[in-house]
Amino acid sequence: MSSPTAPQPPERRLPGGPVLQDSVTDAIATAFFEELAQVGYAKLSLEAVAKRAGAGKAAIYRRWPSKLAMTIALISQVVSSAVEISDSGTLRGDVLAFVTDAAAALRHRLPARIAPDLLAESTRNPELAQALLAAVRDPRRARAVGMLERAIERGELPADVDRDLALDLLAGPLYWRLAVVHAPTAPDYLDRLTDKILAAIIA
Repeated sequence: MSSPTAPQPPERRLPGGPVLQDSVTDAIATAFFEELAQVGYAKLSLEAVAKRAGAGKAAIYRRWPSKLAMTIALISQVVSSAVEISDSGTLRGDVLAFVTDAAAALRHRLPARIAPDLLAESTRNPELAQALLAAVRDPRRARAVGMLERAIERGELPADVDRDLALDLLAGPLYWRLAVVHAPTAPDYLDRLTDKILAAIIA
């Protein structure tokens, strides 16, 4: 998950209604991420988001019908802008770019607090869990599979490489260190992690 920033949707008009102003949408989105990071999904209220945004609660309902809908829409917009995966021409270059981008996101103050909370909440909220899988996990993993397929075409990986396990190796160790145990990292940590991930995938 990358650093949340206010999405930039085009102005749109509800059927028979007023134009939804970008500035208000942006203010609500910024307030949503700040509030979510502060109190977590379970305690998040649309009233608090509206107050933080300096808008009325009706402004939220003109855009999203519920807290869940707002969460999925805004998280999806952020993720969709961050699922691009570099094509450096080598598997090592691609993996290093992948973990570098992921580390930057996990070190940002908002994703560092939001991601663990949403994952924990999804274990108690099946509807949220399914929505997050479709909006966050699936697009990210699909792009990462493309990275592996390019490596296969270049002859860097065998055609029968375990793709699911490779995807777990790409994301798991870094998330554990930065988001779960919050351990410090040396300047060369991402380079060393990249080499270990490559060795495990190739093995």
